[in-house]
This record gives sequence, structure tokens and C-alpha cells, in this order.
Amino acid sequence: MHGEPLFLPVPLGNGIRSRFIDNVNGLRMHVLEAGFEAPRKPLVLLLHGFPELAYSWRAIMQPLADAGFHVVAPDQRGYGRTDGWDPSYDGDLGSFHILNIVRDTLSLVAALEHDEVACVVGHDFGSPVAAYCALIRPDVFHSVALMSAPFEGPPSLSENQGADIHGELAALARPRKHYQWYYGTSSADEDMRLCPQGITAFLRAYYHAKSADWSGNNPHPLEGWTAKELAKLPTYYIMDLDEGMAETVAPFLPAPDAVHACTWLPDSELAYYADEFARTGFQGGLQWYRCMTEADKLGELKLFAGCTIDVPACFIAGEQDWGIHQKPGALEAMQSTACANMISCDLVPGAGHWVQQEQPEAVVILLMRFLART
Repeated sequence: MHGEPLFLPVPLGNGIRSRFIDNVNGLRMHVLEAGFEAPRKPLVLLLHGFPELAYSWRAIMQPLADAGFHVVAPDQRGYGRTDGWDPSYDGDLGSFHILNIVRDTLSLVAALEHDEVACVVGHDFGSPVAAYCALIRPDVFHSVALMSAPFEGPPSLSENQGADIHGELAALARPRKHYQWYYGTSSADEDMRLCPQGITAFLRAYYHAKSADWSGNNPHPLEGWTAKELAKLPTYYIMDLDEGMAETVAPFLPAPDAVHACTWLPDSELAYYADEFARTGFQGGLQWYRCMTEADKLGELKLFAGCTIDVPACFIAGEQDWGIHQKPGALEAMQSTACANMISCDLVPGAGHWVQQEQPEAVVILLMRFLART
């Protein structure tokens, strides 16, 4: 796709612009940007997760820019208005490997004419991308902030997670399956993109279910990677065996009065997500999951077995986010071994999984405190 994009304007506040950057590791990358008026400000990169977009950072970009940073949030490979990626299930899966996503990020830094990044911030699936950026290229990425998804370090040379758990989950009295492996199936995209309730209702239910707005989110640590323990997770993580994700979250659709009260994601902002995913589908993001659950792709990360993140690191998540416990022991391993210079680990009250959207003021305070120390 070349020339002027035929897109509706991104619904943004003053001070944030939307633009395209060519030749980013083969991509034409769409970014949101704040603090761009004066040159040579320190760069902060914001990397989103699934199913999100650069737009998920809209509430914290201008406050960070006001504090003196050049703030950039890309639509990552497979998402939104960034193009140049293969949209088919049977296409170029290797291009979605996390190491190539790191190359995307490094190429973006160069395209922005920066030599270094003051902080790379990653939320959800953006968290491991940010972690590997800092682990592999600490000369470029000088600090890292991880959100919602703890980083336990690269896989060990002997790691083979998931080889036996699926049969155990399926054999439970209430048969179950793990959402990450479901996301790797050929039917997952169509299940969500063409769901009976429509993509807007699907996303509303999905975002609600994983937020602090759903009273059922009362997370606690699990004792181990066993079917019995994993079955304690909500169904949006450990799904019923015969249901897709759209069917799984349909009962979580909030009532109209609850939607009206949802100030962190009003219908006008949800509409942007719905329009974008209706246009692109979900397969681009789902390819990331395949690369992290298929053994041959995971094996490439074993090259970094035993390596640690040595630049300053922090972790931020919502108190009501089950994501911090979905991999038993990961939160503890991040603090004790994976990050050699862990500055802080904060859980934000009144937030679930979408912490930078649900409680943006608190997130800005924590990021600024971290950046002041680093």
C-alpha cells in the first residue's frame, strides 16, 4: 500500500499525531507520536499487546511528552494500520517470531533517527518483546518497563512447557484447553472476526472480562503448572474445551448502564478498535502466539538461555489482573533471576489487565518515578 492512506482519522487528543514510517524491517509502520516538536528528546517506546493497538497508549502519551520525552507507540507487525505483513494463517509465520519483532523495534528506532531508547515499555504480549529488546540490545534500550505479563527469562535448554498439559486439561471433569494454544489454531481468527454477536460486542465483552470492572477477577498465585491449578484461572485463560473465545466471553458482555459508566473505554473509543480489527482480522496477532507455542519457534529463544536483563527494569500491573499469575512462578522468577536490576514491582488498585487504559494517571506516576531513578 502506497500513497496517502484511505483511513478515518484516529480519535486522539491534542498533541498526539498519527503518521506512517516506511522501511521498518520491511514494514510501512503506523505510529502514534507525542513530544515530537523539539528534536533530540529522550525516546520512550510503547509496545502494545493483544488484542490492542498503538491506540491503547493514548491516555499516557501526552503526560510522558509533557515530562520531556519523545513518545512513540507503533501498531506492531500484524496489527492495525501497519502493513507489509502476511495476513494468512499459512503464510510467513517466521516473520512474526519475537526475534523479528525485536528487529522491527530496532529498525523503528533507527527510522526515528535515534541511537538509543530511554525506556522501552511493553504491555501484555508487548512485554516479552520489550524484555528481549533490553536483554539482547542493552546498548540501545537503556531501561525496560514490563506491564501485566511477567518475564521469567529465556527458556532453558531443556524446557518443553506444554507437552503434557493439554491432555490433562482435556481430561478434567470439566474439559478445558489453554487459550494460547487455542489462539494458534486455524479457526481462532474466524471465530472472533465473524462471531454471531459482532466484533464490537465481542471486544466489549473481552475487555470487560479482563478488567477490574468484572467483579470475578480476584487473582492469586497458583501452586504449579498442572491442570488442576490452571483450571482455577478464568475461562478467558483456561477455556472450555469445545468453545471458542467469542463464545467464551459472550456471557461477560456488560449491561448498557455498565458500558455507560466505563470511562476508560467509552463506545467511541471501542469503535476504533472494532473498526480496525474488522478490517484486518486478528490473524496477525494470533501468529505471535503460534511462534511462542510451537516448539521449533520457541527453540530459537534457547540461544539466550541463562541470560538476564541487566538494564534497570520495573513491572506494573493491575491488582485484579489474573495475567500476573497465569504462568505459575513467573512473577517471582522475574524479580529474583530474570531481571538483574529490578527497580520496582507495583500492582495498581482499581485496574485489571488493561492497566494503562484503566488507570492511566497511576501508570504515568509509576513510569515517571522509574525514569527518574534510571
